[in-house]
Amino acid sequence: MRPPCSAFLACRIDFRESPTVNIIPYGRQTIEDDDVRAVEAVLRSDALTTGAAVPAFETAFAAATGAGRAVSCSSATAGLHLALMAADVGPGDLVIVPSITFLATASAALYVGADIVFSDVDPDSGLMRPVDLDDALQRAGGRAKAVLPVHMAGQPGAIEALSYRARENNLVVIEDACHALGTTYERAGASVSVGCCADSDMAVFSFHPVKTIAMGEGGAVTTNDPALADRLARLRNHGMTRDASMFVNTEMAFDENDRANPWFYEMQEYGFNYRASDIHCALGLSQLGKLERFAERRRQIAQRYDGGLSTLAPFLRPIARTPATNPVWHLYVVLIEFDAAELERAEVMTRLRNAGIGTQVHYIPLHFQPYYQQRYGPQTFPGAELYYRRCLSLPMFPGMADADVDLVVDCLANILKDSGRS
Repeated sequence: MRPPCSAFLACRIDFRESPTVNIIPYGRQTIEDDDVRAVEAVLRSDALTTGAAVPAFETAFAAATGAGRAVSCSSATAGLHLALMAADVGPGDLVIVPSITFLATASAALYVGADIVFSDVDPDSGLMRPVDLDDALQRAGGRAKAVLPVHMAGQPGAIEALSYRARENNLVVIEDACHALGTTYERAGASVSVGCCADSDMAVFSFHPVKTIAMGEGGAVTTNDPALADRLARLRNHGMTRDASMFVNTEMAFDENDRANPWFYEMQEYGFNYRASDIHCALGLSQLGKLERFAERRRQIAQRYDGGLSTLAPFLRPIARTPATNPVWHLYVVLIEFDAAELERAEVMTRLRNAGIGTQVHYIPLHFQPYYQQRYGPQTFPGAELYYRRCLSLPMFPGMADADVDLVVDCLANILKDSGRS
């Protein structure tokens, strides 16, 4: 017998024995024994995909957000793409996207052949403001078809006012709610959940490991429009339908007794394989049952940061808070006056890393990216640029201990003290 290939042996990793990096990351999933059992149950079943776990997760997620329907998909990027396709956004259309967001928000517009009009943001929160939307609409010259407000760090911003302006201009509103699962805001005297689509046509969520609940990779789109939900479901599955009421080729679809042939399906428009598997949805469903606990712990961590960092003003402060909002913080972002404190951001991040603390920058403004500079030319957005120059994301995840938060605060205080600014 030939000995096993060494390359194959090298790929056989026992994850239980992988070395543990002694650092507090900026984000991390919380996976518990019941999550493992939920995935194991699917692995031991007959359906690893297109089984019962998918609709079960979608039903639970719609209930958790207060939306009429939820459609799962393979990632939030896929969800953004599906949402724009379902809204018939395409070539010749313009999509308004804030410059402070992850690449995927804008890339989804390119996937459907649309072009992008970037908007500025509030320099203290990173959120699109109504005035920023107004400016983008003016630059769009009446060609804007959709706007994608981003709920940065877990805050929805002035979503009701943004929606009102969008409706006045016949825009489709698609919330990039990837950071904001569990967040609520006041609307017409009542508390509503992000994702209930009270102020949008659709909302898109991410279940990447650093988000509030984890599926490994995965996403979902919520909506209150049954037609949109049905189309989202078709588009994520090659544009295919097995719904007999929709069949066009009736001669092939039905037998002589007008019964649908059991093997028959139709592709009525092109779509993609953007399905989420039962494995992913089983994990998502288990995690969804912990949403309230995860959300509360994130709020507690933010509150502890707020108190500990309050003595470091004016050189360091949290991002501005949106009134009448109860966010579930995906990120805890601080604004550091690096120039005034005579500090380099890279130096601060390196010193924190050396102390066992991971940080990140969310995000590099999209209008700085070489691709967009080549496509649209140089642009200036003062709010986004000022936000970027000062922002730093500190560790934020439910598994953090209070002592971890205190360590981050103490290290930042020492760095500012060493600079002579605290």
